[in-house]
Amino acid sequence: MSSIRPASGVQDVMALRQEVMARSQALKDVRAASGVVDGANGAASTVNPTTDFADTLGDALKEVSATQRRSSEMQAAYERGEVTDIAQVMLARQESSVAFEATLQVRNKLMSAYQEIMRMGG
Repeated sequence: MSSIRPASGVQDVMALRQEVMARSQALKDVRAASGVVDGANGAASTVNPTTDFADTLGDALKEVSATQRRSSEMQAAYERGEVTDIAQVMLARQESSVAFEATLQVRNKLMSAYQEIMRMGG
């Protein structure tokens, strides 16, 4: 029998949402400190606190994908000799790695919460 009550499951998911938003903001802060901006118009993106969980999660996944794409592009540019600052390339790779690891942790927590919720219903 599960020791988690239904309200606790919802609280866990909401805490996870806050963690995703905090990690996303931390990545944006790192990106802003390194002079990289998001979006097609060159402006940094902002998080709307009224956005629902699915939109927030979708946006976070898009950011992770963009981070990985940027890292791959920088690595390819370095290999072609277009970028000579290895520190920038390594920073982009590390940022990509951290973003991916955070995504895996969020997925694991969501799967765990989903499994707990499914056990409570039956």
